[in-house]
Amino acid sequence: MELLDKIASPADIRGLNDTQLETLCEEIRQKLIDTVSETGGHLSSNLGVVELTVALHREFDSPQDKLIFDVGHQIYTHKLLTGRYAQFDTLRQAGGLSGFSRPSESAHDTFYSGHSGTSVSSAYGVVQGNLLNDDKSYTVAIVGDGSFTNGLVYEALNNAGRCDDDCRLIVVLNENEMSISRNVGSLARYLAVMRSKPEYVRFKARTESMLNHIPLIGKGIARLLVRIKTGLKNNLYGSTLFEDMGFRYMGPVDGHNLRQLTDALQTAKLIKKPVLLHVHTTKGKGYEPAEHDPDRFHGIAKFDIETGEPLYKGTNFSEQFGKYMCEAALHDRTLCAVTAAMSIGTGLKGFEERYPRRFFDVGIAEEYAVTFASGLSKAGLHPVVAMYSTFLQRAYDQIIHDGALQKQKLVLAIDRAGLVGEDGETHQGIYDTSFLNSVPDIRVFAPATYEELRRAMDAALYKEPGLVAVRYPRGEERAFPEDYTPSYGSFDLYGDKEARTAAVSYGRVSSDVLFAAHETGALAVKLNRIKPVDEEAVDAVLSCERVLFFEEGIRSGGVGEKFALMLLERGFKGTFRLVAVPDCFVAQASTAEQLRQFGLDRESILDALR
Repeated sequence: MELLDKIASPADIRGLNDTQLETLCEEIRQKLIDTVSETGGHLSSNLGVVELTVALHREFDSPQDKLIFDVGHQIYTHKLLTGRYAQFDTLRQAGGLSGFSRPSESAHDTFYSGHSGTSVSSAYGVVQGNLLNDDKSYTVAIVGDGSFTNGLVYEALNNAGRCDDDCRLIVVLNENEMSISRNVGSLARYLAVMRSKPEYVRFKARTESMLNHIPLIGKGIARLLVRIKTGLKNNLYGSTLFEDMGFRYMGPVDGHNLRQLTDALQTAKLIKKPVLLHVHTTKGKGYEPAEHDPDRFHGIAKFDIETGEPLYKGTNFSEQFGKYMCEAALHDRTLCAVTAAMSIGTGLKGFEERYPRRFFDVGIAEEYAVTFASGLSKAGLHPVVAMYSTFLQRAYDQIIHDGALQKQKLVLAIDRAGLVGEDGETHQGIYDTSFLNSVPDIRVFAPATYEELRRAMDAALYKEPGLVAVRYPRGEERAFPEDYTPSYGSFDLYGDKEARTAAVSYGRVSSDVLFAAHETGALAVKLNRIKPVDEEAVDAVLSCERVLFFEEGIRSGGVGEKFALMLLERGFKGTFRLVAVPDCFVAQASTAEQLRQFGLDRESILDALR
């Protein structure tokens, strides 16, 4: 890396000429491919914003000027340019760099970011603070087009568009997938580039100033010219939603042309009013497998650089869920699948291809997904809403009001439940058990094997009333002791029913709990339905001297606390210990390392039972 390894801060790129900047972009792309192939991560979106990020750091003075990346899927180049090149090989590893924006990691990271649609709201808050503090810094929100399916973006634009003069807010819309602007001809494209040049803005400002100083007729001529210009522009482009909201719209600009990008950013800085700069980029730019199949490389595990193929090709819970949905839909014509821009991640790509009329990808709009599914249910269908646990948090209000309260058949398929490993703080699935415990009339299943997943889905769709959630972990199923025979009921007992020590668990960690119980002679209670907890499961350990509950979820409000309360209400006289994730945010590491950190691996469970 001839140039990249010499970049200690954004200031180091401002002295590079155009040829050197092009070389730098090539080196960044190679570093991204080399690193993500070893660590896994978000590749295609990051490859697409290399030139854009270089241009941003060339034209703005971070961290004084705030660069706020929406979601964080596009932040790897930003990390490389802000003094983190030497650490980049630790990306998404324990103790290393986060795969997302993290303020504790660098002053150049303004906010933690993992969920989309938040950047414009945060940026406008910073802008208003700067206005009150008479701070002339710029604030830039970099938003991918996928985030524009999220309602929070439009709430922010609606407010920010009313900003007063000297409002130094720039929203960069990175369009790399869906077409937001209508196609325009070559003349319109040429004018879009010309209007993005700083010389154009300076000439326009000088002309308006000169006309306004001509006595009697000058201001009238200026207003007439503005009306003519606006009319011509609208005929060529059409009015944009952003202009209707009060933004000065610029673009579209080639997001891989450094000269066009720097001209456009310089122009945006001159306007001193809310600006939306629209750029076109190509996902996976510079790496053929990612350009050809950008969705597969959005978030990818370790892969072979030569072929682009993942190194691990086994099955997992997401794929098994998708397989079940396809098989069930063959016999149930009312079965529908709803997801929020995660058809591949949730295993529903096959369902989408086989049953397109019954598949609904609503974009990054989790709240809408739940309420929309409630409508499907009212119409007599069987909707299944599939999303990651971390994103389901956004729909908490809808789960209560449009799910449970309506008493309609609605199934939540909660993927990535529990600790998720390398994605870190913003993506942990450790909170759903706690907040679902507060929802009246919901039933929650926690399968630990693929067969249990199928049976739980069957129960959720066709046996249980109302709102039902089925939560399952990231990755593959685990083994259980050979002499363990699942009942597929609400709970299972394993081991000596007269034992003085009992170990209770559910989900993924129940595998290690059963093995530890086998080795120590303890009684193991495996909960398959965690809300409501079966009273007979509590009664089974009531006479034990010690009860230990192992929970791969947040301690506060979780299943373990509920189980302890049920024991106390029944007059339990022994000791109770809850091993769970404390009230904290869990940084990235492998799932195995995270389980060990919180005493939820097999050795720690054995030690606790001994």
